[in-house]
Amino acid sequence: MKTRRLLAIALATTALTGPAMAEELRMSWWGGDSRHEATQAALMACGEAHGHTISPEFTGWDGHFERLTTQIAGGTEADIMQVNWPWLPIYSPDGSGFADLNQYSDIIDLSNWSEAQIADGTMNGALNGLSVSTTGRLFVFNATTWDAAGLEIPTTWDELIAAGPIFAETLGEDYYPFEAMGLDASLIVTLYGTQRTGRPLIDPATNEIAWSQEELAEAIEFYQTLVDNHVIEGWQDRAAAGGIPLHENPEWTDGRIAGTYQWDSTYFKIADPLEEGQELVYAGILSQDGQQTPGIYRKASMVFSISANSEHPEAAAEILNCLLNEEAGVMALGATRGVPASDAARGMLLEAEAIEPIQITAQSQVLEADGPAIHSFMEHPDVRGAMEENLELFAYGEIDAATAAEEMIYAIEEVLSEIDS
Repeated sequence: MKTRRLLAIALATTALTGPAMAEELRMSWWGGDSRHEATQAALMACGEAHGHTISPEFTGWDGHFERLTTQIAGGTEADIMQVNWPWLPIYSPDGSGFADLNQYSDIIDLSNWSEAQIADGTMNGALNGLSVSTTGRLFVFNATTWDAAGLEIPTTWDELIAAGPIFAETLGEDYYPFEAMGLDASLIVTLYGTQRTGRPLIDPATNEIAWSQEELAEAIEFYQTLVDNHVIEGWQDRAAAGGIPLHENPEWTDGRIAGTYQWDSTYFKIADPLEEGQELVYAGILSQDGQQTPGIYRKASMVFSISANSEHPEAAAEILNCLLNEEAGVMALGATRGVPASDAARGMLLEAEAIEPIQITAQSQVLEADGPAIHSFMEHPDVRGAMEENLELFAYGEIDAATAAEEMIYAIEEVLSEIDS
Protein backbone atom coordinates (compact mmCIF):
# COMPACT_ATOMS: atom_id res chain seq x y z
CA MET A 1 0.00 0.00 0.00
CA LYS A 2 2.82 2.40 0.88
CA THR A 3 4.56 1.66 -2.43
CA ARG A 4 1.41 2.52 -4.38
CA ARG A 5 1.01 5.77 -2.45
CA LEU A 6 4.59 6.79 -3.24
CA LEU A 7 4.12 5.98 -6.91
CA ALA A 8 0.96 8.07 -7.00
CA ILE A 9 2.82 11.03 -5.47
CA ALA A 10 5.63 10.61 -7.98
CA LEU A 11 3.35 10.56 -10.99
CA ALA A 12 1.44 13.55 -9.71
CA THR A 13 4.62 15.62 -9.79
CA THR A 14 5.37 15.02 -13.47
CA ALA A 15 4.31 17.06 -16.44
CA LEU A 16 1.61 14.97 -18.06
CA THR A 17 1.09 17.15 -21.12
CA GLY A 18 3.09 14.79 -23.31
CA PRO A 19 6.15 16.84 -24.31
CA ALA A 20 8.19 15.75 -27.30
CA MET A 21 10.60 12.95 -26.47
CA ALA A 22 14.00 14.59 -26.93
CA GLU A 23 16.29 11.60 -26.48
CA GLU A 24 16.11 7.83 -26.15
CA LEU A 25 18.16 6.40 -23.29
CA ARG A 26 18.76 3.08 -21.53
CA MET A 27 19.27 2.29 -17.85
CA SER A 28 20.50 -0.98 -16.33
CA TRP A 29 20.37 -2.25 -12.74
CA TRP A 30 20.03 -5.36 -10.58
CA GLY A 31 17.62 -6.03 -7.76
CA GLY A 32 14.42 -7.74 -6.69
CA ASP A 33 10.82 -7.26 -7.76
CA SER A 34 10.13 -4.25 -5.53
CA ARG A 35 13.19 -2.42 -6.87
CA HIS A 36 12.33 -3.31 -10.45
CA GLU A 37 8.79 -1.98 -10.10
CA ALA A 38 9.85 1.22 -8.36
CA THR A 39 12.68 1.96 -10.80
CA GLN A 40 10.50 1.52 -13.86
CA ALA A 41 7.93 3.88 -12.35
CA ALA A 42 10.70 6.39 -11.58
CA LEU A 43 12.03 6.22 -15.13
CA MET A 44 8.55 6.84 -16.51
CA ALA A 45 8.04 9.79 -14.15
CA CYS A 46 11.45 11.31 -14.90
CA GLY A 47 11.08 10.71 -18.62
CA GLU A 48 7.78 12.56 -18.65
CA ALA A 49 9.23 15.37 -16.55
CA HIS A 50 12.22 15.92 -18.86
CA GLY A 51 10.94 14.79 -22.23
CA HIS A 52 13.03 11.65 -22.67
CA THR A 53 12.27 7.95 -23.01
CA ILE A 54 14.33 5.48 -20.99
CA SER A 55 14.34 1.76 -21.73
CA PRO A 56 14.81 -0.36 -18.59
CA GLU A 57 17.27 -3.27 -18.46
CA PHE A 58 17.14 -5.15 -15.16
CA THR A 59 18.32 -8.47 -13.76
CA GLY A 60 18.84 -10.19 -10.43
CA TRP A 61 22.18 -9.94 -8.64
CA ASP A 62 23.55 -13.25 -9.94
CA GLY A 63 25.39 -12.74 -13.20
CA HIS A 64 24.98 -8.96 -13.31
CA PHE A 65 28.70 -8.29 -12.89
CA GLU A 66 29.54 -10.62 -15.76
CA ARG A 67 26.83 -9.11 -17.95
CA LEU A 68 27.94 -5.56 -17.27
CA THR A 69 31.59 -6.49 -17.82
CA THR A 70 30.75 -7.91 -21.25
CA GLN A 71 28.76 -4.80 -22.18
CA ILE A 72 31.46 -2.37 -21.08
CA ALA A 73 34.14 -4.36 -22.90
CA GLY A 74 32.07 -4.15 -26.07
CA GLY A 75 30.96 -0.54 -25.61
CA THR A 76 27.29 -1.57 -25.50
CA GLU A 77 26.49 -0.58 -21.90
CA ALA A 78 23.40 1.46 -21.01
CA ASP A 79 23.53 5.26 -20.77
CA ILE A 80 22.80 5.13 -17.02
CA MET A 81 24.01 2.24 -14.89
CA GLN A 82 23.65 1.07 -11.32
CA VAL A 83 27.20 0.04 -10.41
CA ASN A 84 28.39 -1.76 -7.30
CA TRP A 85 30.84 0.55 -5.52
CA PRO A 86 33.76 -1.95 -5.46
CA TRP A 87 33.50 -2.30 -9.23
CA LEU A 88 34.61 1.29 -9.92
CA PRO A 89 38.37 0.57 -9.77
CA ILE A 90 37.83 -2.54 -11.88
CA TYR A 91 36.00 -0.74 -14.69
CA SER A 92 37.64 2.67 -14.31
CA PRO A 93 41.07 2.52 -12.64
CA ASP A 94 42.18 5.77 -14.29
CA GLY A 95 38.80 7.51 -14.10
CA SER A 96 38.01 7.24 -17.81
CA GLY A 97 35.77 4.16 -17.67
CA PHE A 98 32.65 6.25 -16.91
CA ALA A 99 31.65 9.83 -17.61
CA ASP A 100 32.99 12.46 -15.19
CA LEU A 101 29.84 13.74 -13.50
CA ASN A 102 31.68 16.91 -12.45
CA GLN A 103 31.25 18.03 -16.06
CA TYR A 104 27.47 18.03 -15.55
CA SER A 105 27.35 19.88 -12.24
CA ASP A 106 25.09 22.48 -13.88
CA ILE A 107 22.53 19.67 -14.34
CA ILE A 108 23.19 17.44 -11.31
CA ASP A 109 22.96 19.13 -7.92
CA LEU A 110 26.10 17.70 -6.33
CA SER A 111 25.63 19.76 -3.16
CA ASN A 112 23.33 17.01 -1.84
CA TRP A 113 26.33 14.74 -1.19
CA SER A 114 29.09 15.20 1.39
CA GLU A 115 32.74 15.50 0.43
CA ALA A 116 33.33 11.95 1.67
CA GLN A 117 30.47 10.60 -0.44
CA ILE A 118 31.78 12.43 -3.51
CA ALA A 119 35.23 10.97 -2.81
CA ASP A 120 33.74 7.46 -2.67
CA GLY A 121 32.68 7.76 -6.30
CA THR A 122 35.80 9.53 -7.55
CA MET A 123 38.51 7.73 -9.50
CA ASN A 124 41.69 9.62 -10.39
CA GLY A 125 39.91 12.96 -9.98
CA ALA A 126 36.87 11.99 -12.07
CA LEU A 127 33.47 11.61 -10.40
CA ASN A 128 32.50 8.26 -11.90
CA GLY A 129 29.47 7.54 -9.74
CA LEU A 130 27.07 9.16 -7.27
CA SER A 131 26.27 7.25 -4.12
CA VAL A 132 22.65 6.10 -4.08
CA SER A 133 22.84 5.17 -0.41
CA THR A 134 25.52 4.87 2.25
CA THR A 135 25.67 1.72 4.32
CA GLY A 136 27.79 0.42 7.17
CA ARG A 137 28.21 -2.57 9.44
CA LEU A 138 26.59 -2.28 12.88
CA PHE A 139 26.01 -4.59 15.81
CA VAL A 140 22.42 -5.77 16.14
CA PHE A 141 21.17 -7.65 19.20
CA ASN A 142 18.00 -9.51 20.09
CA ALA A 143 16.93 -7.51 23.15
CA THR A 144 14.36 -10.17 24.08
CA THR A 145 16.98 -12.90 24.49
CA TRP A 146 19.48 -10.65 26.25
CA ASP A 147 16.76 -9.66 28.71
CA ALA A 148 15.96 -13.33 29.30
CA ALA A 149 19.63 -13.89 30.13
CA GLY A 150 19.43 -11.03 32.64
CA LEU A 151 22.00 -8.96 30.77
CA GLU A 152 22.21 -5.45 29.35
CA ILE A 153 22.98 -5.03 25.65
CA PRO A 154 26.81 -4.96 25.42
CA THR A 155 28.79 -1.89 24.41
CA THR A 156 32.27 -3.46 24.59
CA TRP A 157 33.93 -6.64 23.35
CA ASP A 158 34.69 -7.62 26.96
CA GLU A 159 30.98 -7.43 27.85
CA LEU A 160 30.12 -9.57 24.83
CA ILE A 161 32.76 -12.17 25.73
CA ALA A 162 31.60 -12.27 29.35
CA ALA A 163 28.05 -12.97 28.18
CA GLY A 164 28.96 -16.27 26.49
CA PRO A 165 29.16 -18.46 29.61
CA ILE A 166 26.15 -16.71 31.14
CA PHE A 167 24.02 -17.52 28.08
CA ALA A 168 25.05 -21.16 28.29
CA GLU A 169 24.33 -21.36 32.03
CA THR A 170 21.05 -19.43 32.19
CA LEU A 171 19.46 -20.22 28.82
CA GLY A 172 21.17 -23.40 27.63
CA GLU A 173 24.17 -24.60 25.65
CA ASP A 174 22.36 -23.93 22.38
CA TYR A 175 22.03 -20.19 23.10
CA TYR A 176 24.73 -17.82 21.86
CA PRO A 177 25.00 -14.04 22.28
CA PHE A 178 26.45 -13.58 18.78
CA GLU A 179 27.23 -15.20 15.43
CA ALA A 180 30.08 -15.04 12.93
CA MET A 181 30.86 -17.28 9.98
CA GLY A 182 32.10 -16.67 6.45
CA LEU A 183 31.95 -13.01 5.48
CA ASP A 184 30.61 -11.99 8.90
CA ALA A 185 33.59 -13.64 10.60
CA SER A 186 36.15 -12.06 8.29
CA LEU A 187 34.64 -8.62 8.84
CA ILE A 188 34.80 -9.13 12.62
CA VAL A 189 38.50 -9.91 12.20
CA THR A 190 39.09 -6.76 10.16
CA LEU A 191 37.06 -4.62 12.58
CA TYR A 192 39.00 -5.88 15.60
CA GLY A 193 42.34 -5.28 13.87
CA THR A 194 41.31 -1.84 12.62
CA GLN A 195 40.31 -0.78 16.14
CA ARG A 196 43.64 -1.96 17.60
CA THR A 197 45.90 -0.50 14.91
CA GLY A 198 43.89 2.56 13.90
CA ARG A 199 44.51 1.59 10.28
CA PRO A 200 42.46 -0.21 7.60
CA LEU A 201 43.78 -3.55 6.43
CA ILE A 202 44.37 -2.03 2.96
CA ASP A 203 45.41 1.62 2.81
CA PRO A 204 43.34 3.31 0.06
CA ALA A 205 45.91 6.10 -0.25
CA THR A 206 48.87 3.82 -0.99
CA ASN A 207 47.16 0.65 -2.27
CA GLU A 208 49.28 -1.32 0.21
CA ILE A 209 48.54 -3.61 3.14
CA ALA A 210 48.73 -1.47 6.28
CA TRP A 211 49.02 -4.25 8.89
CA SER A 212 51.96 -6.44 9.75
CA GLN A 213 51.57 -10.20 9.62
CA GLU A 214 51.65 -10.24 13.42
CA GLU A 215 48.82 -7.69 13.68
CA LEU A 216 46.65 -9.69 11.27
CA ALA A 217 47.42 -12.92 13.14
CA GLU A 218 46.34 -11.30 16.42
CA ALA A 219 43.02 -10.30 14.85
CA ILE A 220 42.53 -13.84 13.54
CA GLU A 221 43.18 -15.27 17.00
CA PHE A 222 40.43 -13.02 18.36
CA TYR A 223 37.95 -15.06 16.33
CA GLN A 224 39.01 -18.14 18.33
CA THR A 225 38.52 -16.19 21.57
CA LEU A 226 34.86 -15.76 20.65
CA VAL A 227 34.49 -19.49 19.98
CA ASP A 228 36.32 -20.52 23.16
CA ASN A 229 34.06 -18.34 25.33
CA HIS A 230 30.76 -19.63 23.89
CA VAL A 231 30.11 -16.26 22.24
CA ILE A 232 29.64 -17.78 18.77
CA GLU A 233 29.12 -21.26 17.41
CA GLY A 234 32.26 -22.81 15.97
CA TRP A 235 32.62 -22.72 12.19
CA GLN A 236 32.41 -26.52 12.07
CA ASP A 237 29.10 -26.58 13.96
CA ARG A 238 27.52 -23.95 11.72
CA ALA A 239 28.74 -25.79 8.64
CA ALA A 240 27.45 -29.12 9.96
CA ALA A 241 24.02 -27.53 10.34
CA GLY A 242 24.10 -26.60 6.67
CA GLY A 243 25.71 -23.17 6.88
CA ILE A 244 22.38 -21.60 5.97
CA PRO A 245 22.11 -17.79 5.81
CA LEU A 246 21.37 -16.06 9.10
CA HIS A 247 17.91 -14.84 8.09
CA GLU A 248 16.91 -18.44 7.26
CA ASN A 249 18.41 -19.97 10.39
CA PRO A 250 15.78 -21.14 12.93
CA GLU A 251 18.28 -20.45 15.73
CA TRP A 252 18.14 -16.80 14.72
CA THR A 253 14.39 -16.62 14.19
CA ASP A 254 13.60 -18.01 17.65
CA GLY A 255 16.27 -15.99 19.47
CA ARG A 256 18.82 -18.69 20.29
CA ILE A 257 21.39 -16.63 18.33
CA ALA A 258 21.07 -13.17 19.86
CA GLY A 259 23.48 -10.92 17.99
CA THR A 260 25.09 -10.22 14.65
CA TYR A 261 27.22 -7.70 12.72
CA GLN A 262 25.33 -6.63 9.60
CA TRP A 263 24.81 -3.84 7.07
CA ASP A 264 22.29 -1.33 8.39
CA SER A 265 20.49 -1.54 5.04
CA THR A 266 19.61 -5.21 5.69
CA TYR A 267 17.50 -4.53 8.80
CA PHE A 268 14.21 -5.86 7.41
CA LYS A 269 15.97 -8.88 5.90
CA ILE A 270 17.07 -10.02 9.36
CA ALA A 271 14.13 -8.61 11.36
CA ASP A 272 11.20 -9.93 9.32
CA PRO A 273 11.94 -13.65 9.94
CA LEU A 274 11.94 -13.25 13.75
CA GLU A 275 9.18 -14.96 15.67
CA GLU A 276 6.54 -12.77 17.28
CA GLY A 277 7.78 -11.10 20.45
CA GLN A 278 11.44 -10.87 19.39
CA GLU A 279 12.87 -7.33 19.35
CA LEU A 280 16.06 -6.16 17.64
CA VAL A 281 18.10 -3.13 18.68
CA TYR A 282 21.15 -1.47 17.12
CA ALA A 283 24.13 -1.07 19.46
CA GLY A 284 26.46 0.81 17.16
CA ILE A 285 30.07 -0.46 17.28
CA LEU A 286 31.49 -2.42 20.22
CA SER A 287 34.67 -0.92 21.67
CA GLN A 288 37.86 -2.35 23.19
CA ASP A 289 40.39 -0.99 25.68
CA GLY A 290 43.13 1.04 24.03
CA GLN A 291 41.46 1.17 20.63
CA GLN A 292 42.77 3.72 18.14
CA THR A 293 39.46 4.12 16.27
CA PRO A 294 35.88 2.79 16.47
CA GLY A 295 36.61 1.39 13.00
CA ILE A 296 33.24 1.83 11.29
CA TYR A 297 33.09 -0.07 7.99
CA ARG A 298 31.20 2.46 5.87
CA LYS A 299 30.82 2.58 2.12
CA ALA A 300 28.59 3.53 -0.73
CA SER A 301 26.20 0.63 -1.18
CA MET A 302 26.00 1.34 -4.91
CA VAL A 303 26.39 4.26 -7.31
CA PHE A 304 24.62 5.56 -10.40
CA SER A 305 27.00 6.19 -13.29
CA ILE A 306 26.76 7.51 -16.83
CA SER A 307 28.46 5.66 -19.66
CA ALA A 308 31.56 7.25 -21.13
CA ASN A 309 30.15 6.10 -24.49
CA SER A 310 26.70 7.69 -24.09
CA GLU A 311 25.64 9.72 -27.12
CA HIS A 312 23.35 11.82 -24.91
CA PRO A 313 25.22 12.45 -21.64
CA GLU A 314 23.34 15.70 -20.86
CA ALA A 315 19.98 13.94 -21.14
CA ALA A 316 21.32 11.07 -19.03
CA ALA A 317 22.47 13.62 -16.42
CA GLU A 318 18.94 15.08 -16.31
CA ILE A 319 17.46 11.65 -15.61
CA LEU A 320 20.13 10.80 -13.04
CA ASN A 321 19.46 14.05 -11.19
CA CYS A 322 15.73 13.39 -11.32
CA LEU A 323 16.14 9.90 -9.87
CA LEU A 324 18.32 11.09 -7.00
CA ASN A 325 17.27 14.68 -6.28
CA GLU A 326 13.86 15.49 -7.76
CA GLU A 327 10.49 14.60 -6.30
CA ALA A 328 9.30 12.76 -9.40
CA GLY A 329 12.09 10.19 -9.23
CA VAL A 330 12.71 10.16 -5.48
CA MET A 331 9.11 9.43 -4.50
CA ALA A 332 8.87 6.61 -7.01
CA LEU A 333 12.12 4.95 -5.90
CA GLY A 334 11.33 5.33 -2.21
CA ALA A 335 13.76 3.42 0.01
CA THR A 336 14.14 0.44 -2.36
CA ARG A 337 17.90 1.05 -2.36
CA GLY A 338 18.19 1.94 1.32
CA VAL A 339 18.13 5.35 3.01
CA PRO A 340 19.13 7.78 0.22
CA ALA A 341 22.54 9.41 0.36
CA SER A 342 21.16 12.57 -1.26
CA ASP A 343 20.10 15.13 1.33
CA ALA A 344 17.21 16.22 -0.88
CA ALA A 345 15.90 12.67 -1.38
CA ARG A 346 16.22 11.77 2.28
CA GLY A 347 14.30 14.89 3.30
CA MET A 348 11.46 14.14 0.88
CA LEU A 349 11.07 10.56 2.07
CA LEU A 350 11.21 11.55 5.74
CA GLU A 351 8.50 14.14 5.21
CA ALA A 352 6.38 11.51 3.46
CA GLU A 353 7.06 9.03 6.32
CA ALA A 354 8.43 6.59 3.76
CA ILE A 355 11.43 5.56 5.90
CA GLU A 356 11.04 3.55 9.09
CA PRO A 357 12.38 5.25 12.28
CA ILE A 358 14.76 2.35 13.04
CA GLN A 359 16.31 2.79 9.58
CA ILE A 360 17.04 6.42 10.42
CA THR A 361 18.50 5.44 13.80
CA ALA A 362 20.83 2.93 12.22
CA GLN A 363 21.79 5.29 9.40
CA SER A 364 22.68 8.01 11.92
CA GLN A 365 24.94 5.59 13.77
CA VAL A 366 26.68 4.72 10.50
CA LEU A 367 27.19 8.34 9.42
CA GLU A 368 28.28 9.62 12.84
CA ALA A 369 30.79 6.86 13.66
CA ASP A 370 34.52 7.33 13.03
CA GLY A 371 36.82 5.07 11.09
CA PRO A 372 39.49 5.10 8.38
CA ALA A 373 38.49 5.09 4.73
CA ILE A 374 37.79 1.66 3.24
CA HIS A 375 39.63 0.47 0.15
CA SER A 376 37.18 -0.72 -2.47
CA PHE A 377 39.31 -3.83 -3.05
CA MET A 378 38.30 -5.04 0.42
CA GLU A 379 35.23 -6.30 -1.45
CA HIS A 380 37.13 -7.67 -4.41
CA PRO A 381 36.04 -11.32 -4.86
CA ASP A 382 39.61 -12.61 -4.56
CA VAL A 383 40.29 -10.58 -1.40
CA ARG A 384 37.10 -11.78 0.22
CA GLY A 385 37.83 -15.32 -0.88
CA ALA A 386 41.33 -15.25 0.60
CA MET A 387 40.06 -13.89 3.92
CA GLU A 388 37.22 -16.39 4.27
CA GLU A 389 39.05 -19.46 3.00
CA ASN A 390 42.07 -19.04 5.26
CA LEU A 391 39.95 -18.09 8.25
CA GLU A 392 37.96 -21.28 7.70
CA LEU A 393 41.15 -23.35 7.57
CA PHE A 394 42.21 -21.70 10.84
CA ALA A 395 38.81 -22.38 12.40
CA TYR A 396 39.11 -26.07 11.48
CA GLY A 397 42.59 -26.23 13.03
CA GLU A 398 44.33 -27.00 9.74
CA ILE A 399 46.62 -23.95 9.91
CA ASP A 400 47.66 -21.60 12.70
CA ALA A 401 46.94 -17.87 12.84
CA ALA A 402 50.39 -16.89 11.59
CA THR A 403 50.03 -19.09 8.49
CA ALA A 404 46.50 -17.83 7.85
CA ALA A 405 47.75 -14.23 8.05
CA GLU A 406 50.67 -15.00 5.72
CA GLU A 407 48.39 -16.61 3.13
CA MET A 408 45.87 -13.76 3.33
CA ILE A 409 48.55 -11.12 2.82
CA TYR A 410 50.06 -12.98 -0.12
CA ALA A 411 46.68 -13.29 -1.87
CA ILE A 412 45.70 -9.66 -1.18
CA GLU A 413 49.04 -8.39 -2.53
CA GLU A 414 48.38 -10.37 -5.71
CA VAL A 415 45.08 -8.53 -6.17
CA LEU A 416 46.60 -5.15 -5.37
CA SER A 417 49.30 -5.71 -7.99
CA GLU A 418 46.51 -5.53 -10.59
CA ILE A 419 46.11 -1.82 -9.85
CA ASP A 420 49.60 -1.03 -11.14
CA SER A 421 49.56 -3.53 -14.00
